[in-house]
Amino acid sequence: MPQEFIKIVEVGPRDGLQNEATPVTTDTKVELIRRLAAAGFQHIEATAFVSPQWVPQMADASAVMAQLERKNTIQYSALVPNLKGYEAALAAKVDEVVIFGAASEAFSQKNINCSIAESLERFRPVAQAAQRDGLRLRGSVSCAFVCPYSGEVSTSALVQIAQGLQDLGCAEIDICDTIGAATANQVRVAYEALAKVIPVEKMSGHFHDTYGQALANILAALDSGIRIFHASVAGLGGCPYAKGATGN
Repeated sequence: MPQEFIKIVEVGPRDGLQNEATPVTTDTKVELIRRLAAAGFQHIEATAFVSPQWVPQMADASAVMAQLERKNTIQYSALVPNLKGYEAALAAKVDEVVIFGAASEAFSQKNINCSIAESLERFRPVAQAAQRDGLRLRGSVSCAFVCPYSGEVSTSALVQIAQGLQDLGCAEIDICDTIGAATANQVRVAYEALAKVIPVEKMSGHFHDTYGQALANILAALDSGIRIFHASVAGLGGCPYAKGATGN
């Protein structure tokens, strides 16, 4: 029997730092990423090419990428909200771009100011550009289980947005418990439904630990066949649009 491996995506430099109120210097971010790479992480979400008006902590995305030591064994990814962000990420020579939607209409409106359907259409030019440029595309689903504004998210809504991201050409799809309110049973039910339309090896688990359930949810995801998980160094993080949420 072949040995199974778990892929860890370290999201601390982006998901962890984006919510910090105190500005973090570019040099500090670069040093953090350097140490994560030295510790053995091969997949690091380094930054986000987003509007500094909305996420000031990520205003130095290009400067961070310019200072990173590049190795063939390390993949640096970056979040992009639109074609402008994609073009900046491409110029910065990221290895993977991440687009993001939500399984909750309320959260989609609060987070990216559009409906779920509109968000998928907004990302279509990004997906087409990534395919044209041969750049790996990853899709992330926020509030996959519970929304801070509308409560529990239906499994059908989750499947619909995840399938939409797959149809755009995402090589990997992150199923995110953004506020850390999911239960192990919800996780099992969700992945069982998702696996009917998306290969299990294409899905990841992104579990915040707000209520101390992240490890239980990771175990439930493991039992469901998931072998890709996100982590955030020192438990950094939360969500700018979900007050009280803690990190991965």
